[in-house]
Amino acid sequence: MTAFVTQPAPDFKAAALVNGEFKEISLADYKGKKVVLFFYPLDFTFVCPTEILAFSDAIKEFEARNTQVIGVSVDSKFSHFAWTQMDRKDGGIKGITFPLVADLNKTIAADYGVLLPAGIALRGLFIINKDGVLKHITVNHNDLGRNVDEVLRLIDAVDFSEENGEVCPANWKKGEKAMKPNAASLKEWAATK
Repeated sequence: MTAFVTQPAPDFKAAALVNGEFKEISLADYKGKKVVLFFYPLDFTFVCPTEILAFSDAIKEFEARNTQVIGVSVDSKFSHFAWTQMDRKDGGIKGITFPLVADLNKTIAADYGVLLPAGIALRGLFIINKDGVLKHITVNHNDLGRNVDEVLRLIDAVDFSEENGEVCPANWKKGEKAMKPNAASLKEWAATK
């Protein structure tokens, strides 16, 4: 199965580090919640901790949106554990509370289309709605970090669109006017620009 927007997200079952404990989790465990599933290349690297800590620092924002954040890399659960024991000032990710999945056999990264031939993942980010359907995919080159505020904006757009049956124009933010999916609504929106 390959990840594709509009289709069910590929399920997985894997070892993970969750709040300092080793557990087996699956994507199906989070049915009824939105999920931000993000892949990063490797533990103990350079851009990766900046992203993981940015997600961690915004975790209350995700929780307020009924959204579970899950990080995935090809490292072992033991490597994840060691990294979470290191202070931020030393390049560690101490204090994170969302799951870090160990994709040692690389099947999750392959199913989501982010596995490089070298055996590490690209910076793939997948927003999955509460019904398990993929609503958004972005994939960055590994030298480009992601913007957590943009992820939150997209989650707001998913919620708004699904709850109201409207579409969200470019640069839409929560609280702004959206559009009905028709020509008259587009004209009305364009008149305000």
